[in-house]
Amino acid sequence: MPDHPAEPTSLWDKGWYSPAQRLDSPNYGPRPSGACIDLLVIHSISLPPGQYGGQEVQALFTNQLDWDAHTYFSQIRGLQVSSHFYIRRDGSLWQFVSADDRAWHAGQSEYRGRPQCNDDSIGIELEGLEGDVFENAQYDQLSRLCLDLHRHYPIAHIAGHEHIAPGRKHDPGAGFDWVRLKSSVQLPNQYFPLCL
Repeated sequence: MPDHPAEPTSLWDKGWYSPAQRLDSPNYGPRPSGACIDLLVIHSISLPPGQYGGQEVQALFTNQLDWDAHTYFSQIRGLQVSSHFYIRRDGSLWQFVSADDRAWHAGQSEYRGRPQCNDDSIGIELEGLEGDVFENAQYDQLSRLCLDLHRHYPIAHIAGHEHIAPGRKHDPGAGFDWVRLKSSVQLPNQYFPLCL
């Protein structure tokens, strides 16, 4: 485990991360009693797919998306989901659910011998398209966030949505640079999926 400096106490308030812009989602719930928050799950999202810079992701996570604004939205009409964090292409960071609570990002999933990854994971969405590349600013922000989460929670695993729901999900996809993330956070190999 790397030698990290002491965590600044001002970074966290009841699971809310002070560097992030807060926008509360109604889509969350309590974690099961005794849940160990030890997994970070990295996702990618864009709405409509491949279009960046709008407010559609924020609207989706707060149940305010106009389902009639784009033909693609009819495929996800009524979906109620959330993630703890969202990193935009410019590196700006949003938070929708306290990391102490259970966000609705993983769906049917299993990892490190445990099902229902929402119960004990923290979800991080990157604005992007599965298989496409991500921006330097996103990697910089993601690295900072992962390290601050690691200092505050007993994080022992970092995986993609594709690793916890193989065959069902494919994000963040081949365009995500896992080697770069591993190098920047300097965490041991066992934190990452064995397939990397």
